Amino acid sequence: MQRFYFNLSISATEYLRYYQGAANTVIVHTHNGLKLSLPAANLRPFVSSSGIVGQFCVTVDAQHRLVALERVPPSS
Repeated sequence: MQRFYFNLSISATEYLRYYQGAANTVIVHTHNGLKLSLPAANLRPFVSSSGIVGQFCVTVDAQHRLVALERVPPSS
C-alpha cells in the first residue's frame, strides 16, 4: 500500500459542480509532486458549509485503487 499527502481547498460553490455531476473527478497534486485523480464522491464526507479545506492522505493498493481517504489533523 502507498500513501500520498495533499492539500485541498475547494469552495462550497465549486464543489456543487461535483455534487451535481458536472464533474466526477478531482485532480490533486501530492506533496511529492505526483498528480492524482480522485473520484469526487469520495470527498463528500469532508464537505462543510465553506467547502473542503485541509490536508488529506489517500491510501492506494498495489493496483492504485483507493483504499482510504482521510483528513490529516493540522500540526500544532
